[in-house]
Amino acid sequence: MFRTIRISILLFILFVVAVSTWLTQARSTDWQDSLWVTLYPINADGSEASARYIGELEVADFDGIEAFLQREAERWRPGTRRPVRVVLGEVVTEQPPALPESPNIASVMWWSLRMRWWSARITADQDEIAPDVRIFVRYHRPDHAVTLENSVGLQKGMVGIVNGFASRRFRGRNNVVIAHELLHTLGATDKYSPLNGHPVGPDGLAEPGREPLYPQRFAEIMGGRIALAEHDSVMPENLGYAVIGPLTASEINLID
Repeated sequence: MFRTIRISILLFILFVVAVSTWLTQARSTDWQDSLWVTLYPINADGSEASARYIGELEVADFDGIEAFLQREAERWRPGTRRPVRVVLGEVVTEQPPALPESPNIASVMWWSLRMRWWSARITADQDEIAPDVRIFVRYHRPDHAVTLENSVGLQKGMVGIVNGFASRRFRGRNNVVIAHELLHTLGATDKYSPLNGHPVGPDGLAEPGREPLYPQRFAEIMGGRIALAEHDSVMPENLGYAVIGPLTASEINLID
């Protein structure tokens, strides 16, 4: 009898969590109110250069993200006003849980749980009101030959990690990655090949009906890059060269 009661309580808790998660995700893409997004800088390499850059950050450095989402939301859902509000949080001095080196279903699920718990814990002292989405931006020195780790956005928990360079020269590109991961937290899926990173048509192309098809002029935000040819692409310099395509717009409920 006691075992049955314990199982029933556990199932009820899981049900409540599942419903709460579903309601949060549904509300995040009803576009009735602004979605509050907080960006938390992290010094990824511990360098003075990264610390200096982080110390000079202002919320205006991320205006391109709000402008991009306003432009694209208005294009797909006319009348949408300020779909997101970006806030700059305080510096986080602890590194997030590392992604598993050899990912499988179990290790990714465990990492996801750890990441969601870590993000809530590490921001508890500074978030008077919890934001809708938390994005942790890990800055690296731009003058080092470093290959940035993959950025990631989780829909469950609505949290993301972005790896970028600590330089104003890379501000536009950093914002492209932030916007990409932000849309992941809202349910958008990748539209590029995991093998080579090139956008996959038609949904990964900004202008799939363009003639000739290549070169494309813009990047579909979840395709990630501007396709110059079938097997050649470049990252956009800023969000002025990015758009939200119809499939992505549908995934984040900009199309009814």
